[in-house]
Amino acid sequence: MSKSLQAIRGMNDILPDQTPAWRYLERTFADLLDAYGYSEIRMPILEFTELFARGIGEGTDVVDKEMYTFLDRNGESLTMRPEGTAGCVRAVLEHGLSGGGQVQKLWYTGPMFRYEKPQKGRYRQFHQIGVEVFNLPGPDIDAELIILTWRLWQKLGMADAVTLQLNTLGSSEARARFREDLVAYLQERFDQLDEDSQRRMTTNPLRILDSKVESTQALLVGAPSLHDYLDEESIAHFEGLKARLDAVGLRYEINQKLVRGLDYYCRTAFEWVTDKLGAQGTVCGGGRYDGLVSQFGGKPTPGVGFAMGVERLVLLLETLGVVPGELNRPADLYVCAFGEPAELAALTLAEKLREAIPGLRLLVNAGAGSFKSQFKKADKSGAQFAMILGDDELANRVVGFKPLRGEGEQQNIAWDALPEHLAACLKQA
Repeated sequence: MSKSLQAIRGMNDILPDQTPAWRYLERTFADLLDAYGYSEIRMPILEFTELFARGIGEGTDVVDKEMYTFLDRNGESLTMRPEGTAGCVRAVLEHGLSGGGQVQKLWYTGPMFRYEKPQKGRYRQFHQIGVEVFNLPGPDIDAELIILTWRLWQKLGMADAVTLQLNTLGSSEARARFREDLVAYLQERFDQLDEDSQRRMTTNPLRILDSKVESTQALLVGAPSLHDYLDEESIAHFEGLKARLDAVGLRYEINQKLVRGLDYYCRTAFEWVTDKLGAQGTVCGGGRYDGLVSQFGGKPTPGVGFAMGVERLVLLLETLGVVPGELNRPADLYVCAFGEPAELAALTLAEKLREAIPGLRLLVNAGAGSFKSQFKKADKSGAQFAMILGDDELANRVVGFKPLRGEGEQQNIAWDALPEHLAACLKQA
């Protein structure tokens, strides 16, 4: 017997009972971005591998171990996008969206792919919502992005469950000096580092700072501090950001070990974290990447952005019990029709009701069936009311109208009066 078909490990179906929470999150976010004046951009899932090698950085875990990369029929190396920023920068450059100092405030959503060990809230195909802003160099736009995410948490009812962690990575020159001294410090203690940190010594030593291994964290107690290497402009930028967050009353924690996992960040780095999801505590992260556009061959262009994981946010919504109950509300009306003439009339009436009552949730019975079987389906659907149409109702141009929840007797309602009657009943229900 052949093996039964199933999804690839770490790439999950999102089933009908789960999608309402996803749609709620995505709709809430899209409405919020519209209110802040951001525009949506949609990029391809496949890009040339070089884009991520140059953008994310060779030697990072993402590029070295986690990307889905293959050769196409022309022998060109393609990669399924592991994150959204690099593709967004490529699109901005390719279409000249940032030329002449044009300000672009963009957002996107969609699937990303990384070959990781699947665990709750962390999958090989995962979904992100991201925002990128170009040609605004000051701390004011950094603050806007962070405040925007804070507003989202408030709208979703999870503001008390997340904490903002903030850091500045300084300029590339400051980081280079810090990196040199950090490597020298750690080299003297190399044998005491965990295996991942030893590997990162030659690839991305700053990532050692946010190691989750307790023994490595103990070694870092006496390590050089990045903030001692900061240039004056970066310090002024960071102070300006903090002043704006203070002005709106947004609380934050300074975390000097927060470096983010990708090479392109500079100055501002931030994460929103929660203690409600176990080890997968980061639900949103981002920062400034002023050198990325020029790294891709464009003119120097300031950039800043963030991304949030949809799976983790939906999991947090469910964990906190703040998914609105009405997202899964049942149908308002179930239409039962008996015989082909009645079925044809039922379809016409159903469309008139949909047109007359915006947002109406109406189910028309499909597959015919006896009076008993159709009523059983109507009750199982959870609908508030049933509409009955048979030969007698057809002849008299009425429908039987019966409440399925609570008290109430069946009535005959004239076709012309049906929209007004249904609307009144729904208002009272």
